[in-house]
Amino acid sequence: MRALSSLQTDDIRSALTLAERRSGLRFAIYVGPIRPMRRHFAERMHAALGDDAARAVLLVVDTVGRGLEIVTGERARERLSDGQCRLAAMAMATAFSAGNLVNGLVAGLGTLSDQASRKTG
Repeated sequence: MRALSSLQTDDIRSALTLAERRSGLRFAIYVGPIRPMRRHFAERMHAALGDDAARAVLLVVDTVGRGLEIVTGERARERLSDGQCRLAAMAMATAFSAGNLVNGLVAGLGTLSDQASRKTG
C-alpha cells in the first residue's frame, strides 16, 4: 500500500471531524498491516482509546490481510446496531475492492455517523 497524500489525509480528517460533530461519538481509524487475530488486535486498539472507548467507534483496515473490523464501545453500541455496522462495512468494502481506500473510509464514516445521529437523545 502506498502512503496517503496530504489531500487524502485531510479528506479523512475532515470526515472524522464531521462524523464526530454530527453523531457525538468518537471515531478513530487504523489503516495498516495487522498481525494474526485481527479482531483481538482491533479490540485492543479500541481499549487503548482510554476514557473515550465507551463512546468510540474504531475502523480497522488490514492492508495485508485485506480485512475490515468495526469495534464499537458500550455507549456507541446503543446507537449503532451490528446490522448498521455491517451496512457501513459493505459500503467500505465495495470502495476498497475498487482500489479506493479514502472514499471507502469517508463513506463508512458518513454511514455510521448518519445512523448514530438518528438515535440521539
